[in-house]
Amino acid sequence: MECQKRETVHEYNNVDKDKFIREIYPLRKPALLKGIDLGSCTEKWTVDYLANNGTDCSVKIHVCSIPQLDFINKNFLYRSLPFSVFVRRAAEDKHMEYFISEDEKYYLRSLGSDPRKDIADIKIQFPKLAEDFKLPEFFQTDQIFSSVFRISSCSLQLWTHYDVMDNLLVQVTGRKKVVLFSPQDAAYLYLSGDKSEVLDIDSPDLKKYPEFIKAKRYECYLNPGDVLFIPALWFHNTVAEEFGVGVNVFWRHLPSEFYDKTDTYGNKDPLPAARAMQILDRALKAVDELPEEYQDFYARRMVLRIQNKFYRTCLN
Repeated sequence: MECQKRETVHEYNNVDKDKFIREIYPLRKPALLKGIDLGSCTEKWTVDYLANNGTDCSVKIHVCSIPQLDFINKNFLYRSLPFSVFVRRAAEDKHMEYFISEDEKYYLRSLGSDPRKDIADIKIQFPKLAEDFKLPEFFQTDQIFSSVFRISSCSLQLWTHYDVMDNLLVQVTGRKKVVLFSPQDAAYLYLSGDKSEVLDIDSPDLKKYPEFIKAKRYECYLNPGDVLFIPALWFHNTVAEEFGVGVNVFWRHLPSEFYDKTDTYGNKDPLPAARAMQILDRALKAVDELPEEYQDFYARRMVLRIQNKFYRTCLN
């Protein structure tokens, strides 16, 4: 079988704001940042400490019988547990109490109090833990959109997807493998919305997804205290090699009017892009009214117009 091209994510040490802004950010490529002061969280956030200092509230979690979460086909359940109970379960290999099976996997992606209105903010949802966490000050405070607290069972894998905002993935405890794909390889990822249909990226079904082999993968491993810069639109897939805790910090890097003000998750396409996709859907429905020969001809003309408009600009 033909091998997929691979590249290791470039690593930077002792990064401060000036170095990040001047040397790293303009490249618009993932970057592994080491040696950043994240506060006392990397030492304090043991299972017992998290259970005792997290929150008294219950949390909504993903529960899956297998390690690979599939958001397209929804192969998981949503359940709620007291946070302290959840943390201890997520750290276990086998469970005495469970929803599906004794080896089920758990995943927490923190939410606002009312997910329809409130944005994830570690200072609000987990105020005691937030005191231990020092946010890398690489951007203006008013640019910050959300700070998402995450916990994963060992071996849990998140589906390949992209985000529309730049973000820092801060690995506080545990070890995590991250595989990324460039936005320019979107044509090879078999997208359904913002997610790839290719679940097993290490042993893909190339009869079903033959073009996937053309996508170049960028890889890195995050250890406690590491920070991964993920530029907007870069696809990423993560595997928790150990029980792990992290914080995702998302920030707005486009003008504020580009973002949907009702979007509390930060994953809706920028408004101009959303309008363009709606127009495209209407155009495709209109072409469907034509006989097959005309459909083929005008579909090709539409593709050519897009290529002439954008691809030549990208190559210049």
